Amino acid sequence: MDNIEEKGRKVAIDIVKANVFAVVIMVVAAIAFLIPFFLIWKDRKPVDELLGGFGSWIWALGLMVVGIVVHELIHGLTWACFAKSGWKSISFGVMWKLLTPYCHCNEPMRIPGYMAGAMMPCILLGVVPAVAALFIGSLPMLAWGVFFIAAAAGDIWMTWLLTKENPKSMVLDHPTEAGFYIIDEAGE
Repeated sequence: MDNIEEKGRKVAIDIVKANVFAVVIMVVAAIAFLIPFFLIWKDRKPVDELLGGFGSWIWALGLMVVGIVVHELIHGLTWACFAKSGWKSISFGVMWKLLTPYCHCNEPMRIPGYMAGAMMPCILLGVVPAVAALFIGSLPMLAWGVFFIAAAAGDIWMTWLLTKENPKSMVLDHPTEAGFYIIDEAGE
């Protein structure tokens, strides 16, 4: 979008603070899920079965690497549903300095659609597996869910920032920073 600096208001989050926030989110999610997990399963399964075998943990760790890429793909698929140009407006890359993959939407969209795309990886890769782990008694799956809830800390933070904005405004991903531009509609 041309002249975005003139038309939009930049909102960015500090990566260092986001990493600290991720640790806080991980601790909170771990406590929130581990307490009910052990209350439910401590007398139903032996501890060694709850912990899972070595192979279960290797699978969980290996799938976490794949999950990081899937996290970005979920952003893209969801945002493509809300972007006028669909999939054509989505791009992917890696910030090599931080070894961090990213997904970027190249066109503005309404805030609720952007928020849906921001939170969908947390829900699908984090919350759903963590809740499922409570039902099936799998500690490796619970660890997977907690990890991906924490991996979405920046998304959670940006979504929280967007709750303060007019939902009729447009939001455009910042092309190089963890953040976005808010484009207020004229006359609103």
